[in-house]
Amino acid sequence: MVDKKIAILYVDDEENNLISFKANFRLKYKVFIAISGDEALKILEKSAVDIIITDQRMPQMTGVQFLEKVLETHPDPMRILLTGYADMGAVVDAVNKGKIFHYLTKPWNEEELDISINRAYEVLLEKRELESMNGKLATSNDQLEFLLRQKLLS
Repeated sequence: MVDKKIAILYVDDEENNLISFKANFRLKYKVFIAISGDEALKILEKSAVDIIITDQRMPQMTGVQFLEKVLETHPDPMRILLTGYADMGAVVDAVNKGKIFHYLTKPWNEEELDISINRAYEVLLEKRELESMNGKLATSNDQLEFLLRQKLLS
C-alpha cells in the first residue's frame, strides 16, 4: 500500500490562523483551507478529505452548524472542533450528538493538534477496515445462501 498524505480541511474565519495552519502542516499533510463554512462545503464537493478541523466561532455559520451540514453529505471524515473556553456548551452539544471526534481549545498547540490528527486518522482507518470486512462478510453470506438454495432445490 502506498502511504498517502492525510487530507485535512481546516476552516477558520481568521486568515492568520489559516496561514499559520498551512505553514505548520503543509509538508506533513495535504492541507485545504477555507475562510467560511460555505467555502469549505465547496471544497468538500471537489476534494476527498479525511479530517475536518473547524473553529467554532465564525460569522454566518458556527463550527457545529457547519459540521451538521457536513454530516448530511460527507459523514466519513473525522471532525475536530477548535473552540475557546466560553463555547463549552457548544462543545458538549457537539460531542453528545456525535458530530465531533475531538475538540481542542484555541489557540491550538501544534504538537497537541498533530497528535489529535493522527489519532483521528487511526480511528478513520479502523472504521474503513471494518466497513470493508463487513462488505466482504455480506458477500460471502449471500454466496452461501445461494449455494444452500441450489442444494435444497436439487
